[in-house]
Amino acid sequence: MLFSLGLIILFGILFGSFFERIKLPSLLGMLIAGIIIGPYGFNLIDKSVLNISGELRTFALVVILTRAGLNLDLDILRKVGISAILMCFLPATFEIFGIYLIAPKVLNISAIDSLILGAVLAAVSPAVVVPKMLKLIDEGYGRKSGIPDLIMAGASVDDIFVIVIFTALLSIRTGGSVSIFSIISIPISILLGILFGSILGNILSILFKKFNIINEKKILILLSISFVLLFFENTIKSTIPFSGLIAVMAFSASLKKKSESIARDLSKSFSSIWVFAEILLFVLVGASVNISYAFKLSYLPLIVIIFGLIFRAIGVNIAILKSDLNKKERLFTTISYMPKATVQAAISSIPLSMGISSGETILTVGVFAILFTAPIFAKLIDFSYKKLLIKD
Repeated sequence: MLFSLGLIILFGILFGSFFERIKLPSLLGMLIAGIIIGPYGFNLIDKSVLNISGELRTFALVVILTRAGLNLDLDILRKVGISAILMCFLPATFEIFGIYLIAPKVLNISAIDSLILGAVLAAVSPAVVVPKMLKLIDEGYGRKSGIPDLIMAGASVDDIFVIVIFTALLSIRTGGSVSIFSIISIPISILLGILFGSILGNILSILFKKFNIINEKKILILLSISFVLLFFENTIKSTIPFSGLIAVMAFSASLKKKSESIARDLSKSFSSIWVFAEILLFVLVGASVNISYAFKLSYLPLIVIIFGLIFRAIGVNIAILKSDLNKKERLFTTISYMPKATVQAAISSIPLSMGISSGETILTVGVFAILFTAPIFAKLIDFSYKKLLIKD
C-alpha cells in the first residue's frame, strides 16, 4: 500500500509538472499518470489503495470546499442578489436536462442512466475555478461586480446540489422509488446544511479567538469536523435530509465572516493540503479508466458533452439575467462556469462500482469531460479575464 501511494504521488507530481510546463492544467497530467500506472495500464497500484479510492476522493472534495468557503465574501454575494442563488442550481439543472435529451440517442443508455450521467457531468470544477477566482481577487479583477465570489460560491454549491441529485438518482436506479419526501429532501438538506454549518462556524470563531491554537491544529480541527459531518449525514439520511458537504462549506464561510485574519491563514494552509489531495483525486480516477472501452466509444462522448455545455450556457445566462453585469462580464461568467474536473473525478466511477450496466460508459464520459473542458476553459479564463473584466 505504501509503495502504491509513493508511486501515485511521484507520478502525479512528475506528469502534473510536465503539463504545467507546456501550459496545460496539471490535473490532466495526473489523470494520464493514473491511466499509465493503473490496472488498465502497468497495474502498479495495489488493490488495497483502489478499494479506499472513494474515501480518498471524498477527502479531496472536503479540502477544496473548505478552501472555497474560507475565501467567500458573503457581503458581496448579498449585493449580487438572486443571481447568486440561481447560479447554485439553474445551470446544472439545464445541463442535466440537455444530457437527458441527447444521451439515450447517442450513447444508447436508458433515461434514468442518462439522468445519472447528467448529474455526473453537470458540476463545475472547484479544482479549476477556485484557484482562478482567487487569482482574480488578488489582482483586483471583477471584484467590484462580485464576479469571483459569485462564481466561487455558485461553483461550490452547484457541486453539492449535483451530488445530492446524483445520490437520489442512484437510489432510484438501484431499486428505490420517487416520493414526495425524496423531492423535498433536496432543498431541506441544503438549508439544514447551511444552518448547521453557520452555527458551527460561529462557535469555531469564538473558540479560535479565545484559545491560542496553532494553525496546524486548527486545520486538523476543521478536517475532523468535516469528516464527522459526512458521517453524520450518512447516519441520519434515511430520516433527516442533511448535506454534510454544504455544512462544510457553510462553517468555513461563516468562520471567514467572523474572523477574516484566521480564515486567510487557514486558506493558505489548505492550499498546501490541496496539492496532495489533488494528486490523489486525479491519479486515482485515471486509474479507473478502461482505455480500450474509451476508444470503443470514439467521439460520441464529445457530442454529449458539447450538447450539455450549450444547455449549461443557457442556464448561466438566465441565472444572471437580472444582475447588473455587462455583456463582457456575462461572457466571462459563462466561460468560467464550464470546466469539469473535481466532482467528475470524485463520483464518475461510483455507478460502475455499484454494478450499474451503464457504469463504464458514465465513467468514460466523465473522464472525457475532464480532458476536454478543463484545459480549454482554463486557458480561456486566463486569456479573457483582463479583456472582459474591470480592474478595481
